[in-house]
Amino acid sequence: MAERTIEADTPELRARWGNFAWTAENAAMAKEIVARYPEGRQRSAVIAFLDLAQRQIGAETNTQGWLPIPVIEFVARELDMPVIRVLEVATFYTMFNLVPVGRFHVQVCGTTPCMLRGSDDILAACYKRGMKKGHTTEDGLWTFSEVECMGNCSSAPMVQINDDNYEDLTAERFDHILDELAAGRQPKPGTQEPGRHTVEPVGGPSTLKAMVTENHDYRGEW
Repeated sequence: MAERTIEADTPELRARWGNFAWTAENAAMAKEIVARYPEGRQRSAVIAFLDLAQRQIGAETNTQGWLPIPVIEFVARELDMPVIRVLEVATFYTMFNLVPVGRFHVQVCGTTPCMLRGSDDILAACYKRGMKKGHTTEDGLWTFSEVECMGNCSSAPMVQINDDNYEDLTAERFDHILDELAAGRQPKPGTQEPGRHTVEPVGGPSTLKAMVTENHDYRGEW
């Protein structure tokens, strides 16, 4: 399970992030986001605002981004919300990082389908590179978390790295992905199984074959 801790609110943290404000581009984006909701419902934008803030910090720090307490307070002021309400949202959703993270946040699914399909080999590949659960490597490149099911059971084992999912992994395929990212290149996201586009059967369907090209009513054949 993903560990959830909050970075201590220190004077140093305040000095670094206490004057956080939207960039001009993100200020325009924030205005657009709020306009999606009816008058008086602006607080509905809290998840989008937290995501926007995290991405702004990520762009500034060359990491995936995270949410210091002063930034959470900023979002609360922007939406006229009690800080605790914004903090409740930030701590509930694991998409939000509450402590500094590295350039790439490697989230390995260890739930049963992925475990049965080889997630232990994926975890071992992380350990070989010096990754430790809940920590960032000394070079600042990798933050490593083991998480619960992320919904790609049909293409297990899978890993999420920042915004991208990588599926149908083996240790060798996973190592290649990490090598590409470390070299500044973008590996192909999604399934890593050759010839597979999403989660369709490898080699073509073995059942419901009449559905491949058009809708087919099987009810009279059952």
